[in-house]
Amino acid sequence: MSTPRIHFSDFFGIPPELVHEHGAFNISLVNDLPLFIDPFLLFHSSKPEYGALHDGIIDYVRFLKAIAASGAVSRGSVHEWFRFPEVQQNWLGYSKTGNKGRGLGNDFASALIRNLQHVFRDFGEETITGGSHLEKLCLIKSGVGRDMMSDFVTNLVKDYLLQYTQRFAKEHLPSTCVSDFAVTHVRFNYDTTAWETDTFTLPTHEGDYVILTPKDILTKDSTWINRPDMLDSFYTVADSIPNEQLRHRIDTYLRSALPAEPEADEVKRAIARVIEENPEFLDYYIRRKEEMGDRAELACWEQVQEVNSRFVTQLRGLAAELRTATDFYEIGFSTYDECMRRVLFLKDVIENKGGQKFFYVNDEPIRREQDLHLMYRLTWFAPVSDVTREANDGRGPVDFKVSQGSIDKTLVEFKLARNTKLERNLKNQLGVYQRASDAPGAISVIVYFSEQERERVAKILDGLQLAQSPHIILIDASADNKPSGSKA
Repeated sequence: MSTPRIHFSDFFGIPPELVHEHGAFNISLVNDLPLFIDPFLLFHSSKPEYGALHDGIIDYVRFLKAIAASGAVSRGSVHEWFRFPEVQQNWLGYSKTGNKGRGLGNDFASALIRNLQHVFRDFGEETITGGSHLEKLCLIKSGVGRDMMSDFVTNLVKDYLLQYTQRFAKEHLPSTCVSDFAVTHVRFNYDTTAWETDTFTLPTHEGDYVILTPKDILTKDSTWINRPDMLDSFYTVADSIPNEQLRHRIDTYLRSALPAEPEADEVKRAIARVIEENPEFLDYYIRRKEEMGDRAELACWEQVQEVNSRFVTQLRGLAAELRTATDFYEIGFSTYDECMRRVLFLKDVIENKGGQKFFYVNDEPIRREQDLHLMYRLTWFAPVSDVTREANDGRGPVDFKVSQGSIDKTLVEFKLARNTKLERNLKNQLGVYQRASDAPGAISVIVYFSEQERERVAKILDGLQLAQSPHIILIDASADNKPSGSKA
């Protein structure tokens, strides 16, 4: 019985060690993983090629700034210079299903032009910081979010990533697994002010190419320079500003923006307004992050290791356990039967066969529902049915919609017992989704990691008179009441 193919090494029949020795992350070719390139790691790296990549990014933004400042921004120039296709072939990012995102269209272009014309007129000419930083463009809420920044960075370093992947493909993959691809938007020619196309020999997957990314430039969730961290460290940064006039102006503005007895969220909103009115603050925050730069590599390395443990090592173990213990990957019934049998198989592996260990990293259980959803989605590789993650049929997203054609549909909600909105979800959510999708079946799965969480769920189900519902499945993933994997 063959092992389910989930990761790059599985699909190309090579040892995972070859990918790691190349320095790349062993991506999933089933669904995007929550990683992206942090430009600060390029800026702070001792590797000359990474420093050159960061310089290239800043040079291009300077070019865009000059275009924006000229006021001669035509529809054609926006399309050619400010919009970018999504680089879906790296299989990294925030895509909910597969690897297809939206790319950077008119909204991103308009926000970028607006930022470069007004808020960030000094971009590329900073005197307070040790260098210019692309992340500055998303420190103020003005239409450029972290997912857009990730796509932007990936486009601007695409030539390097393609060459990096090509070297691996030529050294380690047989000719039957690679093809020559003409790739557009590879590098920018400042003489012709146009993006160039080039040809690369790359790994082939389902008619498209695959891009590998070095682990040492990746991070998870937030870049080292990010807006939530800036807001949290506001007082520390403000107190350290040597410009007494700016420090006084910030303090005065904040006092005027706050009510007499502010709530925590009111303080955050006031701080955000202060920073928007005093954008010089951004440079002092960035300088502080530069001074702490040595911590960035360690923090990002730990985050990448956590993703590797959760979605590569742990997931491969879970898939192997399911393959060995059940016919999980060969089920083919109605979608409701298929979903329910898979859930019950998963429950059995977790509760009775030591499978709960796959939901822990360094003794810490899954803390985020999106991580639970992604792990479950990746165990659904190659089913008979179509599996759509976070499907939205008009009344909000549901975790999974499993369908065979337009008639046979089943909705599946996966929740952590710690979810503060669990009771409301159970009371309203699935029924609404079921009606919206015209789906005949719906299943709610709740995963708990302690007796305290189990008791909370039991109380909620009793209160809603759902304790005996056959459509609600509880999975006990606690680690202190199971046999070890070696004894299972």
